[in-house]
Amino acid sequence: MTRLSHLTLRNFLIALHDLLATTAALFAAFYLRFEGGEGFFERLPLLFQILPYFLAFSVVVFFVLNLTTTKWRFISLPDALNIIRAATVLTVALLVLDYIFVAPNVRGAFFLGKVTIVLYWFLEISFLSALRMTYRYFRYTRVRRHARTDDAAPTLLIGRAADAEVLLRGIESGAIKRIWPVGVLSPSLADRGQFIRNLPVLGGIDDVEDVIADFAKRNKPIARLVMTPSAFEPDAHPESILMRARKLGVIVNRMPSLESGDTPRLTAVAVEDLLLRPSEKIDYLRLETLIRGKAVIVTGGGGSIGSEICERVVAFGAARLLIVENSEPALYAVTEALAAHSAAQIEGRIADIRDRERIMRLMAEFKPDMVFHAAALKHVPILERDWSEGVKTNIFGSMNVADAALAAGAEAMVMISTDKAIEPVSMLGLTKRFAEMYCQALDRDLAAASGGAKPPMRLISVRFGNVLASNGSVVPKFKAQIEAGGPVTVTHPDMVRYFMTIREACDLVITAATHALGAQHSDVSVYVLNMGQPVKIVDLAERMIRLSGLQPGYDIDIVFTGMRPGERLHEILFASEEPTREIGVPGIMAAQPNEPPMQTLRKWIAALEQAIARDDRATIRTILKDAVPEFGSTAA
Repeated sequence: MTRLSHLTLRNFLIALHDLLATTAALFAAFYLRFEGGEGFFERLPLLFQILPYFLAFSVVVFFVLNLTTTKWRFISLPDALNIIRAATVLTVALLVLDYIFVAPNVRGAFFLGKVTIVLYWFLEISFLSALRMTYRYFRYTRVRRHARTDDAAPTLLIGRAADAEVLLRGIESGAIKRIWPVGVLSPSLADRGQFIRNLPVLGGIDDVEDVIADFAKRNKPIARLVMTPSAFEPDAHPESILMRARKLGVIVNRMPSLESGDTPRLTAVAVEDLLLRPSEKIDYLRLETLIRGKAVIVTGGGGSIGSEICERVVAFGAARLLIVENSEPALYAVTEALAAHSAAQIEGRIADIRDRERIMRLMAEFKPDMVFHAAALKHVPILERDWSEGVKTNIFGSMNVADAALAAGAEAMVMISTDKAIEPVSMLGLTKRFAEMYCQALDRDLAAASGGAKPPMRLISVRFGNVLASNGSVVPKFKAQIEAGGPVTVTHPDMVRYFMTIREACDLVITAATHALGAQHSDVSVYVLNMGQPVKIVDLAERMIRLSGLQPGYDIDIVFTGMRPGERLHEILFASEEPTREIGVPGIMAAQPNEPPMQTLRKWIAALEQAIARDDRATIRTILKDAVPEFGSTAA
């Protein structure tokens, strides 16, 4: 009944067209079979008797097979298959009618006959398809005509045939405007010499200079290159494409991966796009199932990670979103950005997670289903100097959020942690590790109290490393230094880090929550994102300089400034005391729980509160070292 209630006048007109087409196909089949002679006219009275019942049946067939509700503008192969299915069902119905009901009981001979039925099948397909294909071709040519005349830039598409075809469909549908593709350059040998939606594959990626020069000779200069997702694979050498385009003076755009849920629009190519390892494949249906219709709170929602989590939970269908942020400009920016394109009920509140009563009250009023805790102090050099502030925010603030989420009846709290919490050598890692331990202990106690049943709330922590383009990331710092003419500063020639995109990190954070809330309860409460291969920072700096069209050491110097307090050369993903566990989710690993009991944690917390009140830093450091014995064990 839901589908019927959404029918419009357009759908009824389509149904009328299909009925007329079916009637015409049936009469035409009779006429062709019996050549307009007496046999045709003798059959007309019975045909008119059968026709209303046959047409009523055909209406049902067309509706069930979606012919009535498919937009003709986007008719494609699946719709053509539906037309064939509908024609086949109706043909079989005629066959049953002729051979079982009509022939033996009415005429004593076959009424339609095999030839008539076969003719009808071909004619039905033709008559149902003709006007649809004509309309589709009319819209296709009109869009192409507008695309070509409205100041469209002659464009080369870079990437494999499948990606190029998606982009071409975006142009034909009008989703992508102001470009006119003239050819494709593909890294795949199988694509060479082929046509994709009537567009030729002109060669490989290495042929870009020759192809652009050839079009220039013909007075058809190429103004733009569009790189599809396959053009960013390592084998395609994306940095080479960008450098060649800059030398040729051609604008370069990229099309985002459609797997991420992005619309097929063109965006500028960022340096970050060329620094990525292959991304993990995300099960977006799984994430949507978790988030759709839920009430979600994100603390630190104005930061780089928090704002992206807000963006993703809204995209996955959250009904309500509360953004908690202590920076007024950041809160205003994220709420304005989300409100512009979101159907969810979005609310932003100024609050500091250190303020326990405020956080308790906000969560009690909002009654969240899920809480994503991204608020933290996280800059290593700053926390090495003002580490007592890190204790107040990262430890006590996280405890406040966890306790408030439990009191408000949330299903889960997800704390954003860091790979620096593993055998920490910095105050950032140390405070985050303590917060992890509290969440682990509380999660274990809730599971134990439930007696094997589903616990009232899951508390999990998700660790990952550096995020490209996030606040404080090395990539925007290097970009600013290159734009200023250098030098680019690197702390140590052997410094190595893991990197991933903000989007991928946040999607994997939500994926970890789906595992924690799965049907089968798991004692896993610390998840670690697969960061791929680590990147040497000095290599990253040199590559970014080259991508800017400059030479490291000649145009831009690289200066080594020495390691900062709290840094180590090599980040690690797991501590020696917490072995890994496979959970069967791509891109995510789990750490075996390794936390002290809550009773012991409570003693440390009480001692920390007293030491914080006295500003007794020596005692604070002693308590934290006692709680996390591995602190500083791998200091470089």
